Amino acid sequence: MVGQFQHLYEMLPHVEGFIYPNEIELHWGILIVLYPYITGLVAGAFILASLERVFKVEVLKPTYHLSLLTALSFLLVATMPLVSHLTQPARAYEIMITPNPKSAMAIFGFVYLWYLMVVLLLEIWFDYRRDFVLWAAESKGFKRFLYRILTLGVNDLSPRVVKWDHKLGYIITVIGIPSAFMLHGYVGFIFGSIKANPWWSTVLMPVIFLFSAMVSGIALVMFIYIAVTWLKKMKIDMKCLDTVARYLFFILIIDFTLESLDQIHRFYEAEESFEIITLLMSGKLYITLIIFQVLMGTMVPLLTLGTLLFYKPREIIRKRIYLVISILVLIGIFFMRWNVVIGGQLFSKSFYGFTDFKLQLLGMEGTLMAAFWFILPFFILAFLLWLMPPWKKHEEEFV
Repeated sequence: MVGQFQHLYEMLPHVEGFIYPNEIELHWGILIVLYPYITGLVAGAFILASLERVFKVEVLKPTYHLSLLTALSFLLVATMPLVSHLTQPARAYEIMITPNPKSAMAIFGFVYLWYLMVVLLLEIWFDYRRDFVLWAAESKGFKRFLYRILTLGVNDLSPRVVKWDHKLGYIITVIGIPSAFMLHGYVGFIFGSIKANPWWSTVLMPVIFLFSAMVSGIALVMFIYIAVTWLKKMKIDMKCLDTVARYLFFILIIDFTLESLDQIHRFYEAEESFEIITLLMSGKLYITLIIFQVLMGTMVPLLTLGTLLFYKPREIIRKRIYLVISILVLIGIFFMRWNVVIGGQLFSKSFYGFTDFKLQLLGMEGTLMAAFWFILPFFILAFLLWLMPPWKKHEEEFV
């Protein structure tokens, strides 16, 4: 008990005004910021892949398989920030085997398993099954062993079977589009359904989360596509890259419009929470919201991409611009998640005070742990690109 009071006493310098005792310390830190950020990258990358597969945007073909592998890499790590945040992470699997229709987080377990096991893994397997068989015959050693396992014993390369692979893959992609929406849209639903917090409680929250996810996923694939072609010393398809940039521009406009509409609605309503939210935006969240999210992550990319629609410099210059823009967008969307998760906890339910958030370096809730879970998917992606390189896929003459 004495230790608890001592802890509260040490936190008091970080308090402004009047807040309730249970609001002195933030319960959700950077790991909870990272969780919706990673799931958004997954959903956005998959949506970009579906543009080529379902909507027949053939110019995006160079990024199709890269988008799928990127989505899989980040999806495999999506739950780990939550697991690290738990006090008993060994019991995390229970959320996926214990049905509870009244719990949004329990529903997430089933959505996650559905999207991972049924949608993404099956789509990638149907796309690569023929290549696994051919690569198993061409390769030696450990790689050959892996390819033989990945074929799952289905070695038929007849035109009829390969066409069925494509048909089933197409059907799964169609199913995967609403699944991707559900995977990330529900995250916004969780925040938007918390009526006690006016910063989160808005019907636009799921839609804003969904479009920001599409923005971040497209920016991530753009960044990875540029980086991979540079590392592999391959010629980049500028027509494809320009098209990705156009989609990024248009969806970024929608995302910015929705967020602006949400803020305009708050200003128009001017409820009892209006004053403290205004102080929050102009004070503690000024740098992360105005500078990082709005200015760097939204306005600069919008103006730059909008200019490139009418004026196209040389390819080398456009490539560098796209690289910088993709990084700025990824930073902007990260701080959008930060402003939602952290910002929503900084002001008191009394509407008369603020608390503070100090980011730790070490520990299960520290910056190093968050950096580890964010960097790990890139290593997984590097392994998948080594095992299933899209640029070495065999042409299918009979399909």
